[in-house]
Amino acid sequence: MVSLSVLIPCYNEEKTLEQIVDRVFALKGIEPEIIIIDDYSSDRSREIIGRLAAENSLIKPVFHDRNLGKGAAIRSGIKHATKDYVVIQDADLEYDPKEYGKLLEPFIENQADVVYGSRFLGGDRKRVLFFWHMVGNKFLTILSNMFTNLDLTDMETCYKMFRRGIIQGIRIEENRFGFEPEITAKVSKIKGIRIFEVGISYNGRTYDEGKKIGWKDGFRALYCIVKYRFRKG
Repeated sequence: MVSLSVLIPCYNEEKTLEQIVDRVFALKGIEPEIIIIDDYSSDRSREIIGRLAAENSLIKPVFHDRNLGKGAAIRSGIKHATKDYVVIQDADLEYDPKEYGKLLEPFIENQADVVYGSRFLGGDRKRVLFFWHMVGNKFLTILSNMFTNLDLTDMETCYKMFRRGIIQGIRIEENRFGFEPEITAKVSKIKGIRIFEVGISYNGRTYDEGKKIGWKDGFRALYCIVKYRFRKG
């Protein structure tokens, strides 16, 4: 059994939260703990998290007393992780936990310390959505690669998996989606780090369906790529 901490940042995801939790627990060969961090939701998410945690001791609830952002939620969740590996899982259904096996393989073969799940390497399937979002993601990835000297294809992916000692040893500063370029820059500076990418499927959603990232986050990502390249620590 593979020991895995699943961090689920949550903000107003009452429609899909239980489904994603059920999908994690349905996986075979994985011994999970699920850490759900509610970022001060205004829907029924907090109520659902409380009920799920009361029903299952493998679910650890964390509640923010104000809305801070995805990066802040991940920062809170990391403190509670106790398993060998840590993965970030959105509370919606864009990313399927069935992909954990692909992410874990390089760890099990003792080849990796960090594994990214790339939406652009080719998974089983990908929902066709926004052209300019794709262009933006690839542009930010290329720019990030220029500053980190990595050759990633999808820096902005949600699916990032770490050996627990790696992620708990990094000080996360960004509160929102700037977490993605920040963690990439900081991981790239670790001497001897082994980073892998694997192709994953992706079922993206529209803004009407609840997508939250916007153009302002893209500009923040640009700033973070430069900032954390030259920031020490």
